Amino acid sequence: MIEIRSLRDLLRLFFIFRREFKLAVITTIVVAVLGAFLLPARYESDARLLVKPGRDNTTVPIEAGNRQTLIAPSTQHDPIVDEEKMLTGRPIVHIVAERYLAMTSEPPQGFWKTTKFYAKKAIGSVLDGVRSVLQFIGLAEKQSPLERLATSLEKNFEASHEPGSSVIEISFKWDDPVVAQKIVETWVDAYLEERARILGRKSLHTFYETEGAKVAATILSLKEELQGRLKQIDSISVQARLENLTSQINRITDAKVGAQNQLSGIRSFLINASQQIKNQPAEVVTMREVSLNPTQLDLKRQLNTLQVERARLLRTYLPGTPQVNQIEQNIRDLEALSAQEATRLERSQNTAPNSLVINVKQQVIDAQLQERKLAGQIEDYDKTLETLRTERDQVMTDEPELNRLTQQLHTAEKSYALYSENLEQARIDHELDSSQISNIALIEHATLNPARVFPKSLLILLLTIPAGVAVGLLTIYVLYLLDQRIHDGTRLQEVFHVPLWSSIPDMQDATPAALTASIYRLYSLLPIDRIASEGFALGLTSARHGEGVGFIIEQLQQLLVERGHQVTVNGGEAPQPGEVLLLDASALSANPQAFLILRRADQIVLVIEARTSTVPTIENALSLLTTAFGKVDGIILNRRRFEVPANVLARLNSWRGAA
Repeated sequence: MIEIRSLRDLLRLFFIFRREFKLAVITTIVVAVLGAFLLPARYESDARLLVKPGRDNTTVPIEAGNRQTLIAPSTQHDPIVDEEKMLTGRPIVHIVAERYLAMTSEPPQGFWKTTKFYAKKAIGSVLDGVRSVLQFIGLAEKQSPLERLATSLEKNFEASHEPGSSVIEISFKWDDPVVAQKIVETWVDAYLEERARILGRKSLHTFYETEGAKVAATILSLKEELQGRLKQIDSISVQARLENLTSQINRITDAKVGAQNQLSGIRSFLINASQQIKNQPAEVVTMREVSLNPTQLDLKRQLNTLQVERARLLRTYLPGTPQVNQIEQNIRDLEALSAQEATRLERSQNTAPNSLVINVKQQVIDAQLQERKLAGQIEDYDKTLETLRTERDQVMTDEPELNRLTQQLHTAEKSYALYSENLEQARIDHELDSSQISNIALIEHATLNPARVFPKSLLILLLTIPAGVAVGLLTIYVLYLLDQRIHDGTRLQEVFHVPLWSSIPDMQDATPAALTASIYRLYSLLPIDRIASEGFALGLTSARHGEGVGFIIEQLQQLLVERGHQVTVNGGEAPQPGEVLLLDASALSANPQAFLILRRADQIVLVIEARTSTVPTIENALSLLTTAFGKVDGIILNRRRFEVPANVLARLNSWRGAA
């Protein structure tokens, strides 16, 4: 457990695990060098196939015509993937494996190749024996040599293409460049042969010809049946007949409605005309002779005379006198009589028949004739409409059957057209298959690459040292994560919740002043007043043997004596005033007497050894002490070492000063 706070801590971490770092670097370098020279060589052979758009790998609508200039590929799937699946399929792999076994059955020429051939054969025999044992105990499945070879070929074969590209890139890795080239050539040839055989369309021409004849016979029978049905309805089609009947019905219905409206108007006219004839006189006065009424004229003359008499009396008498009142009464009586008489009197008149009545009667006679005419027309319209509707109902009854026949005829005609078109296409495809012409073109033959693709020995050797350093640093990091040892006291109080009293350096790399300072720190934490008044017992314990409890007691005893205190180590009596009792209770887990010794201590301090004590060990010891005594007063870190050499620190400080 070490806290990384600066470059110095990183250097400490490096020097702590320096041995492991060296071991990781050396191991990496050795493995890389051995791999560069001992790994089996791999050679690669490449080839490229161009997949051109064609009917076999393109999804097009069914209405697409033959021999189009351009057939757009369907976006629903990638046809190149289908070709790759066929290229890497097990049937092709087995064919290649069979041809490879036949090709390598004879030993090659040359000493080295012959030796290599028989060595492989011997190793194969040993592996077959091991495989037989594994198969016998049920740990492996039984496989023929052909199947094992096919599996090996399939693992080393790769076919791929770039997105949007129509070129299939083939690569095959093997331990011999010549053999790799031959295998790729054999693979491509087997693929093209199997593809031509599988996609062959030898029976399509016969199929289309037979089906076309069947559809032609069906079309003929459908036409005869449809023609007989159309003769029954006397039309070229059921739709035209229905439209004609509907048009006639609508036209006659409109005419009937117009006739009914006219008939209603005529009948209303006849009713009104009869009423008018009754209301009009049969004769009218043509001439009349009129004169003034003589009686009224005589009364007006008498009235004028009385008016004159009244005017004369008013010159003599005042209004309201009897004489004036009498004459005014006479005037009023005459005016009343004059008003009762007519002004003119009819002396004679001439009469004649009423011409208006005669004219109305003539119109009534004409309207009655028109009424009878319209009633007859309406009756004819009703009969015609009934006939047309009956005929339309019959046509509508036959319509589903006629539509069915028409639809079947159209479908059969489309099928016949497709069969006729595909018949020629099938003939062309058959000829293409016979000549092994396909849409797969070999644009790059199998290459012979004498340069091995694995291992890259020079590159491995160049990267050996950087890779070793990287592995070493990774090893340091992993060990740093896994290391639970205590190296310094930076985080002791944070982790264990117990104060750190002092860190005592290791005697090998520490100066006497540093050791004295760490012991003086322990002395400064002791209760001096209590020592002088009551005495003090300090118990020092550790989890295991050899963690420095005796050394710390010896150094602390020497310092206390120098300071004038009386010191007793592991005494049996209680400390006296001015006396310090130091109790040695080391090896807490292996020494049962340690708990009895610590019972007499006023304060208990746990001593741990740097680079040796681990976190679980310290936690266990603290747990035991807390359970037994309820507390632990402090921790002393013993043998604290500064892992970074002094010359490295000095050089680092000089670089910092220069910067």
